[in-house]
Amino acid sequence: MTVLFSVLVIVDGWMDGSLAGIEGAQKRVQGTLLCCMLCLVQIPAHLELAGLAHLKGIKTPVAAALIASMVLASGSYWQQFLHLPHALLLAILALCFLAMVAQNYLKNGLEGMLANCGGGALSILYLGLLASFLMSIRIDFGLWPLVMTVFVVKSADIGAYTIGRACGRHKFAPRISPGKTWEGMLGAVLFGVIVSLIFADLGEVMAWQAAVTFGICFAFIGQMGDLLESMMKRDAQLKDSSSRVPGFGGVLDIVDSPLVSAPFAYCFLSLSSSLTS
Repeated sequence: MTVLFSVLVIVDGWMDGSLAGIEGAQKRVQGTLLCCMLCLVQIPAHLELAGLAHLKGIKTPVAAALIASMVLASGSYWQQFLHLPHALLLAILALCFLAMVAQNYLKNGLEGMLANCGGGALSILYLGLLASFLMSIRIDFGLWPLVMTVFVVKSADIGAYTIGRACGRHKFAPRISPGKTWEGMLGAVLFGVIVSLIFADLGEVMAWQAAVTFGICFAFIGQMGDLLESMMKRDAQLKDSSSRVPGFGGVLDIVDSPLVSAPFAYCFLSLSSSLTS
């Protein structure tokens, strides 16, 4: 799935000319396929999160929250050619929030207003705001930094699972995720650094020293993203967010680590760019 995601991003770059370095490509609208994918993934992700909330008696206003998340996730894309004032984007989000309150009132009355709308706000921030940084990385830094970020984080997941299953003994967070071990975390760091160095060498995304730091940091950050989603599942007393993806669980179980890693990756890339310029 990581490879398929990367192929989509690369095809996206081929379509807008940024892959081949065509002159003037940066002035074209970029990330069209990525924007479509981020918006489509919002649908099952919101349904899964609403399902977790429902087990706790929280009835999330899904429709309004979904629209708000799509606006947030795709905001950087539309800004390329609409050039909307940031205040207008915030106004759209405010209207979505008010629509969420109205939806809850029409469906449930005053019952559970705080809990239901609070759950909706959480889903907007978690699924919409965090996803927006993936779109921003693609537009502000290019396709290879985005592919590198996703590959490093998901390779760290693979490393944690592989090494953890092979020789994991010491539990990392037994109350949240009993399967995670410190040995698995070392595997995550090892895989993350190796993949980061490969991208630094072949894609020339950053210097090798920065790549080592990137691999170590995002191996840990990706695992923290997985633990964050595990907290929500444990609260709902579920092992997986759903059974939509055989062998993995749900969509949330796949996107949890890239989502949490995205804003940190944007900050890392921004700092790295400013230091090298």
